Amino acid sequence: MPPRTGSAGGANQPGESLSIRRIRLRGFRNLVPQEVEIGDGITLLWGPNGAGKTNLLEALCAALTGRSFRTRSEREMIGFDDRLARVEAVVASGPEAREFLWSLGRHGERRHLVDGKAVTREHLADRPPLAIFLPDRLALVKGPPGLRRAHLDRLAAALWPARAEARRRYGRALAQRNALLGQIKGGGGSLDSLEAWDRELALAGAELIACRREAIAVLEPEFAAAAADLGLPGAATLRYRPRSDTADADQLRSQLAERQAADVQRGHTGHGPHLDELAVLLNERSLRLYGSQGEQRTALLALLFAERRALLEARRTPPLMLLDDVMSELDAACRVLLARRLAEGGGQAVITATEPDHLPAGFDCAEMAVRDGEAIPVASPNGRLPGEPASTAVGA
Repeated sequence: MPPRTGSAGGANQPGESLSIRRIRLRGFRNLVPQEVEIGDGITLLWGPNGAGKTNLLEALCAALTGRSFRTRSEREMIGFDDRLARVEAVVASGPEAREFLWSLGRHGERRHLVDGKAVTREHLADRPPLAIFLPDRLALVKGPPGLRRAHLDRLAAALWPARAEARRRYGRALAQRNALLGQIKGGGGSLDSLEAWDRELALAGAELIACRREAIAVLEPEFAAAAADLGLPGAATLRYRPRSDTADADQLRSQLAERQAADVQRGHTGHGPHLDELAVLLNERSLRLYGSQGEQRTALLALLFAERRALLEARRTPPLMLLDDVMSELDAACRVLLARRLAEGGGQAVITATEPDHLPAGFDCAEMAVRDGEAIPVASPNGRLPGEPASTAVGA
């Protein structure tokens, strides 16, 4: 395997550096107790299926977010012969470092801490955002609209932190208005009381609609370019489809007033940005409805890369890219384009592959061969484990 020398990265640098330095693991799925160093740029985990590569990505996600990206049954993350799963991740920002810890006991004892204290919303600023790709987890493309709305709102908050409160204000006003509508439907409450919540909902809703429109305007050309790079055939586009055709608070308030009787009858709000859709299209047809699984995978990957480019252009912290088996279905040219996108602008990416040469030569990376739940650094440039004879191919 040729040595990976030289950088194919771009010139953009994020405005803030947040990076994972290491993770320590104990009792997590099939992973042996170990400490794994995560360097800047690309880290490649390669080895046979079932060795534990995806488990390492999941462990990183659990430490940083407190949850799995694979299962809702958290106890699945505890190793068969273990009573406790525990992952610690050290996140550095310049000379400063913070330690995220996630643990789960066999009897449900659960902890998620930062520097020994329970994680709060404020702590989210102390870790890089995550972008996760798994070939069999395509809910963002093929799932319900609520997933895409929430995803778009998180991107908008990362692009423009000062505007992050709009979604929370809208959610609070919506909950209060719905509660009042339920009371009125049940014979209590007062129609006159709706006016105040209509005003609050319209103000926050108009701001949210405007923010989403701006985010799509930033994201759409990057998505089209990334989809073309990754070989998606045809014209890939994103379309914001708001339930309301206005971003003006007064007009939105009037629309709510016009639908008041219907809202009272149903007992909840049937109009507003909580019902918006983000459509992912190929040749103007919905990939959710008509796309093949391969097209949906490529579109998801293009969306994640478009978001990464948008954050880099805005001088924001780029996401930590966790990409599972991302190269296997791409041809050689698309692999090069994907690797070039990963290398540009700084940030970190941890990717898995069954073979080391799935990542094209010519890109700096740290390599680890994963065997039987253990990640072993590969020091030699020919892809062999240190001291291993040339006739043995790890991961074959």
